Amino acid sequence: MPNTAAAIGASASIFSVPRDTTVEMMKIVENLASKVGMYLDVDSKNFNAYAAIAGSTPAWAYMFIESLADGGVLAGCSRETALKLAAQSVMGAAQMVLATGEHPAALRDKICSPGGTTISGLRKLEESGILNI
Repeated sequence: MPNTAAAIGASASIFSVPRDTTVEMMKIVENLASKVGMYLDVDSKNFNAYAAIAGSTPAWAYMFIESLADGGVLAGCSRETALKLAAQSVMGAAQMVLATGEHPAALRDKICSPGGTTISGLRKLEESGILNI
């Protein structure tokens, strides 16, 4: 199951391979999946949970990027520049998680300076309850 980023070869796709799948069939599945981005073979008992993460995350990310850009526009930035900065920053953060293997909380803590805008913004997010989905 790919997500919409498959259109540009950047999907996070999942599949669950039955135990009796032949090596040849597995190669075909992996070849097809690799064409649309990265893929993982997941346990079928948790398939729906994995599908929700992989399938829904792009929509949540789009809304987050839009919200970040809206904040920039509110502060006087151009919409075009704000969207580019927000999208690149989200992509860079995701790449940091994948490249370093560090937990997102550890990476986040490296950015938060005492009394800074980052920790203040994170506090507002926590207070809003949005993180309780």
